[in-house]
Amino acid sequence: MPELTLDDLRRILRAAGGEDDPATLDGDILDATFADLGYDSLAMLEMVSRIEREFGTSIPDELVPDMPTPRTAIGLINSRLRAAA
Repeated sequence: MPELTLDDLRRILRAAGGEDDPATLDGDILDATFADLGYDSLAMLEMVSRIEREFGTSIPDELVPDMPTPRTAIGLINSRLRAAA
């Protein structure tokens, strides 16, 4: 069963292109808000779209506000992946 890791999320966020400085995603970012990391709602929707394609799962747009931090995003996405397995 696939699982989204923090490294996966960092790679996807960099590809989604919210923050200009890739070093912003280094270190302990699990509890930083995506807004503090430089990702706006458009970048978040791009992140979700990339995760859907890569992991073969559906994440409704209305769940995006329920993912304010990388920790909550990873938890929510992995719970959807487990439920779909």
